[in-house]
Amino acid sequence: MQVFNRASQPADSSRDRILQAAQRLFARQGFDGTTTRDLAQAAGVAEGTLFRHFSNKKAILVEVATQGWVEILTDLLTELSEMGSYKAVAQVMQRRMWNFQKNADLMRVCFMEAQFHPDLRDRVQSEVIAKMTDVAEAFFQTAMERGIYRPMNPRIVAQVFLGMFAISGFSHNTLMEPNASPQQMKEMAEGLADIFLNGVLVKSH
Repeated sequence: MQVFNRASQPADSSRDRILQAAQRLFARQGFDGTTTRDLAQAAGVAEGTLFRHFSNKKAILVEVATQGWVEILTDLLTELSEMGSYKAVAQVMQRRMWNFQKNADLMRVCFMEAQFHPDLRDRVQSEVIAKMTDVAEAFFQTAMERGIYRPMNPRIVAQVFLGMFAISGFSHNTLMEPNASPQQMKEMAEGLADIFLNGVLVKSH
């Protein structure tokens, strides 16, 4: 999954190289620990070139994280729309975890760095997550109308689902060991899906 190599721009364009370098350095050194000189050097461009594309370092972070979130959540929506049944949540989670593991740098920037920048968080919330919640809400509303999920507030269900999805994004660094095996990811995905679909209380007879 290459977030920044869009067809409208050559793969080796200086702007792409800056974004790719920023994704890598912000993930490993943090936003505050990365200088514009670091970024220019890692991207193989002059520092002046950096500022021809972006007004400042924060603008680069905003672009990396916003486009990253778009990519992450678009992937999730695609999985959701192709889900074989409303109960196939575990398979969706497992595939997402696998992609997260392959794109660890992007995950760190999107999930971690955004927490420390309210302006970035607000932009991601308004431009990406709010729209995603609307789509997920409609998806779960349909499941309720079909009698598959019990009647409840579909927006809350959507928010819980997206929150669970976010937890699976953190899992390779927090809930699970680094370089977790496919079997470990499968077990984590099945556990999350089981809690989402069935709750944690013993069913009364």
